[in-house]
Amino acid sequence: MPTLIDHKTLRITMGLLAIALPVTLAVFGFILCDCIEIQDSISDYYSLRTRDVLVGILLAVAVFLFAYQGYPRTADDPKLLPTDNFFGRLACVFAIGVAYFPNSGDNLDQIVHFVSSAGMFLVLAYFSLFLFTKTVPGGTSTGWKRTRNVIYVACGLAILACIALIVVNNLAFDDTSLADIKPVFWLESLALWAFGISWLVKGGFSQRG
Repeated sequence: MPTLIDHKTLRITMGLLAIALPVTLAVFGFILCDCIEIQDSISDYYSLRTRDVLVGILLAVAVFLFAYQGYPRTADDPKLLPTDNFFGRLACVFAIGVAYFPNSGDNLDQIVHFVSSAGMFLVLAYFSLFLFTKTVPGGTSTGWKRTRNVIYVACGLAILACIALIVVNNLAFDDTSLADIKPVFWLESLALWAFGISWLVKGGFSQRG
């Protein structure tokens, strides 16, 4: 049976969706809701008419993550670590949790939302740091591959830094004048853009990378 969508297209689509999400929400917020200010976080757009865009993109990302297949686990790997599809499906579950449990809901909704959000970003950072940097079994590490690995690691570290800064902001600066510049929204956006860039880079080359 022919493949309906190849991995290169899937990766590029994932990258574009991640990069487009915060921009689309902000623009739709301005147009549909007369929101002259950016919301405090990406999740806060669920409370506006933009919820359909937020949920729709998150579910699309979840579907692509579920379908994603990376390098197979080989018998000569002594650790037999979980493969890309395991982490893709794990991130899929987290993305669904973010989509269906809004941060504006009851206590259970909020707990599931924030745990899912943190889990999704952590898994996406893991993709960049440890999965995308692998070389296809039997392949060799070329100059381009080493360059791309630098980009993957930078993107993964950027995601982790954004998560850490969000935690610091929520603990120490949530009720200060810093909140006026919407740091959580911008940090979440930067994390999504880092994630998107890593997937675009991964999708821009052959599967031997």
